[in-house]
Amino acid sequence: MTSVPEAVTAGSTDPAGPGEQEARQEAGGPPSWSGLTSLQVLRQLDSGPRGLVEAEAGERLARFGENTVPPWRTVSWPRRLGGSLRDPFTAVLLCLGLVSAAVSAWGTAGVILSLVVVSCVLRAGGERRADRSVAELRKLVATTATVLRRTAEDGAPRSRELPVTELVPGDVIRLAPGDLVPADVRLLRASGLTVHQAPLTGESAPVAKHPVDVPEPEGGPFDQPQLCFQGSSVASGSGTAVVVRTGAHTRFAATRTGPGRRAASAFDQSVHGISWVLIRFMLLTPPLVLMANAALRGRGFETLPFAVAVAVGLTPEMLPVIVTTTLARGASLLARDHRVIVKRLPALHDLGAVDVLCLDKTGTLTQDRPVLHRALDAWGRPDTEVLRWAGVNAWWTLQLADLPAPDALDEAILDAVGEDAPSAYEGVAALPFDPVRRLSTAVVRRPGRLGLHTMVVKGAVEAVIERCALTEDERARLLALAAREAHGGLRLLAVATAERPARSRAFTTADERGLTLLGFVALRDALAPTAADALEVFADRGVAVKILTGDHPGTAARACRDLGLDPGAVLCADTIEGVTDDELADLARRTTVFARCAPEHKARIISALRAGGHTTGFLGDGVNDLPALRAADVGICPRDAVDVARESADVVLAEKDLTAIAHAITSGRHSSVNIATYLRITLSSNLGNVIAMLATGLMLPFLPMLPSQILVQNLCFDAAQLAFAFDRLHPSALRRPTVLQPRRILRFITGFGLLGAAADLATFGVLAFALHDAGGPVGAGGTGEAGEAAFHAGWFTENLLTQALVMLLLRTGRRPAPGAPVSPVRRAAAGLAVIGILLPLSPLGPLLGMTALPPLYYPLLGAVLALYTVALRINRSRYEKAGTGR
Repeated sequence: MTSVPEAVTAGSTDPAGPGEQEARQEAGGPPSWSGLTSLQVLRQLDSGPRGLVEAEAGERLARFGENTVPPWRTVSWPRRLGGSLRDPFTAVLLCLGLVSAAVSAWGTAGVILSLVVVSCVLRAGGERRADRSVAELRKLVATTATVLRRTAEDGAPRSRELPVTELVPGDVIRLAPGDLVPADVRLLRASGLTVHQAPLTGESAPVAKHPVDVPEPEGGPFDQPQLCFQGSSVASGSGTAVVVRTGAHTRFAATRTGPGRRAASAFDQSVHGISWVLIRFMLLTPPLVLMANAALRGRGFETLPFAVAVAVGLTPEMLPVIVTTTLARGASLLARDHRVIVKRLPALHDLGAVDVLCLDKTGTLTQDRPVLHRALDAWGRPDTEVLRWAGVNAWWTLQLADLPAPDALDEAILDAVGEDAPSAYEGVAALPFDPVRRLSTAVVRRPGRLGLHTMVVKGAVEAVIERCALTEDERARLLALAAREAHGGLRLLAVATAERPARSRAFTTADERGLTLLGFVALRDALAPTAADALEVFADRGVAVKILTGDHPGTAARACRDLGLDPGAVLCADTIEGVTDDELADLARRTTVFARCAPEHKARIISALRAGGHTTGFLGDGVNDLPALRAADVGICPRDAVDVARESADVVLAEKDLTAIAHAITSGRHSSVNIATYLRITLSSNLGNVIAMLATGLMLPFLPMLPSQILVQNLCFDAAQLAFAFDRLHPSALRRPTVLQPRRILRFITGFGLLGAAADLATFGVLAFALHDAGGPVGAGGTGEAGEAAFHAGWFTENLLTQALVMLLLRTGRRPAPGAPVSPVRRAAAGLAVIGILLPLSPLGPLLGMTALPPLYYPLLGAVLALYTVALRINRSRYEKAGTGR
């Protein structure tokens, strides 16, 4: 992943001077301002609170470039179409079309070549839409900014409105409500500043921002109160900040630029592997047939149509149709029944192959709001009085401070305590929450307490305890009690009161002293109502859930435990920065919860899981999730995600609900099982036929089957196999991830293909016996047109009957679901068997070079098919017990 300069990086300081610092920025290296005060940061940037001189700003603009997201290089339509033709799957289609044209099967050639064109156009169109989605990022960037500049070194600073493209590191800007943050900045001053970071983090609530002297090393960059990032917006308040990163160096640009090209998904890798196996067989078969016939039978190029037809017979012509129909049907049912939109059809197969699902905590396992867990007194015992006074504080602060709405914590307290208890008191004054004080105060008049006002203070534990009249031992005990509660993933607020004489003058923060601590209010994240059930489904389906969150480790672990998911040892993301990719792959496999994750951490963890052989899905909804959405096999986002995340995702949910993902995975497995079943059956059957044709073609003085008969047989078999796109499966067939693994499929088709070839060769013996008994000239002793036609008819019938048996006995999920109607595969196999028996006897038989068979052939063929059925069942049982089923 591309490294991006960090404004504040925990762990080290940078003694470099301004010149070296600028050189690093110019070269794209990451400047390090960790542990520096605001004044030191200004010195590193060779700037000051009054802003830059115009001349210096112009020089920096020339050196660093404009403050714009790096341009996206578009690719022309011809190049996109050419790139699509290099795809192995498309190459198979193209080869099939050319082969069909070579044997004058113009209808088949036209259909297949049309599929090639459609495939290329759809792929090129999808890439073009992806390019447009990246361009949407620019809409999240401000167009102008209020900048402080000076005309001369000793001149007074003037506030100017400048295009954001002209901003440079060291510029001092002003932020006001509604402004888009134009670059990555560090706050110098702020008053009630809150910022919406949803496009970057996915968190809907605004975040309080304020300057700090020395940054705290704990937490990710979005948790740092002194930092604001390009792409966020000001919700309330105002501030002054210094620009520390611009252009390609911003964290916003980092989500745009890396990783660049998306890695091949599980579906792409599977189809590529199978396609190249088919291509090798196609290229190898015709020369082998020609050479063998020339060496043993003295035949020349007159066998070329037969050799080409054999190659066509080996390949699954209906693969694109089956794949498209199966995936499109699954996607349509998902959209109709579960309101899940699959934007990229192959992503439905990848969903079926997912064995690791990565997601954030907020909005998935939990709702984006807290709820009351319990209220405790100063000794850790349950106490409803503490909750009542917390409600008084929340209610009267909201009423008297003229706030537009309660914050999330106050709203949770008011929901728990109700409105009756707080309204029993008369509000006098309020000091609203301040991110620096980290507490709020309400002053009320209690009934029957004339001449006294009660001050109720609620806020951060350390801030409230600091203002209480306590001994050092008591303070240490209370802090230890609060630490134990917080370690369990709870969010703690302390509540204290004090009696003050009634007065007319205003209350101030100086009155927040000498308080009496009542206790603590513990809150936790509200659990998503369907999360626990969805996690059980994932466990039943063999899908491991990994939590990649920017939250505190204790908070993440608490949510997992409440939902019945064992968090194990929680790993903070900053610990993975020094490990190798192989070490990270092992850590990612063993770890369930990764806390304090930055965007680059999420993408690297997902890449490590994929490198370890897992098929991954990722659920995200913010710009910060773009690298992870691109790194995963399947990118998933809710409908209300930011536009660029929604455009980059493969699957869009109507709501951020894990149950919908569970349904999508089940649907993906249903489609994948049907595609895998089609491939196994058609390839094993075709391989058996090809082996038998090559063997009998060398033994017989005539071609074992005419090219037209091969193509008609393939057409009937292919039409019957369309039923796999609509097959209904038993639920037990969907309990594990389904991956199209070329090696497993190759082992399957080799074993069952050889078994099919044995059945074909046994049929050859039956035909020789039946036709010889009927007086037909078949075999080495001579040939005749009647004997050849009968031989062709017998083998044609046997091929379609054995293919019908294979469809019934080798399909996955053979047991029907309870109450399910007759499987469409059963109907298709029955129809195929009827065609195999009746077509040679119909008027079409002579037109295809076939004639009626002697009656003795049918009971002998029945015996061969019975033995073949027993052999299929035995080998299928062995194959399933070996655990290589898919």
